[in-house]
Order: sequence, then structure tokens, then C-alpha cells
Amino acid sequence: MQLIELIETTVKGLGYELVEFETSPRARLLRVFIDRPESEATQKSGISVDDCAVVSNQLSRVFTVENVDFDRLEVSSPGLDRPLVKAADFRRFAGQEVQLKLRVPVGNQRNFSGVLEGLDDAGGAESVCLRVNEVQHRFALDNIDRARLVPKF
Repeated sequence: MQLIELIETTVKGLGYELVEFETSPRARLLRVFIDRPESEATQKSGISVDDCAVVSNQLSRVFTVENVDFDRLEVSSPGLDRPLVKAADFRRFAGQEVQLKLRVPVGNQRNFSGVLEGLDDAGGAESVCLRVNEVQHRFALDNIDRARLVPKF
């Protein structure tokens, strides 16, 4: 089993969603970002330190059993500027303000900021719909390098 699959299975089994996973060179540092699944996100707010501790303890045990070699494990929430990684994220956070960075520029522009209108999968290819100053843009999902929520205070 791949490391990412092992982490995702463990996190999901504890009732959380794996948002992102990062490693340092030579995989000595493992960073795991968790969130509540969409069904629970409206009932409870955010990820607490206790949630991170539960996931960290369980992952440490699983890594010991599976002989995963690492020096440090960090488990945290994705933060207010949560990254949007999966197609489901673009559906879940429709109506929120986001910042996008494209892999290939569109009209000499790579960075866009606006209100996410969701994901459109018409025509077979998934595209992200973004409203910028009353103008709707569509970007192929595979052309999005990074996407993050814009926090509101």
C-alpha cells in the first residue's frame, strides 16, 4: 500500500477528510492536513488540537506497524485559506471567494480571484467556474495549479 493510501485510509477511518499530504526531501517530515467531511462540517466548526492529536497518535501507531520511516509527523487543519485540491472541493465551496493560479496562462494571466461558482462537467471535461467582477470564467480543472479559499474576517 502506498503511503498516501495508508494515510487516507487511516484518516477516513477516524471520521476525518484528508485535505493534503506533504513530505520533505527523503520523506523525513510528514505533514498531514485534515478537515471534517462535508456532512459534518456544518454541524461542528473546524479542527481542534484534540482532533489533530487523535489523528497523530493513530498515524504513529499505523506507521510503526507498517515500518514507515520518518523523523517527524505534523497533523493540522488546512487553515482559513484552505486549499482546494479535489473536484469535490470545488463543488463543496461554491459561493465562496477563492484565488486560483493556473498552470498555463489564459490571456497572459495566471492568477485569478473571484467567487467560485462550482464545477461544471458538461462535455466530459471538468471545468471550474469562477465569477470575477461579474464576468464568468471557466478553467479546465487540470489547468489549475493551486486554489485556495480567501479568508473572511
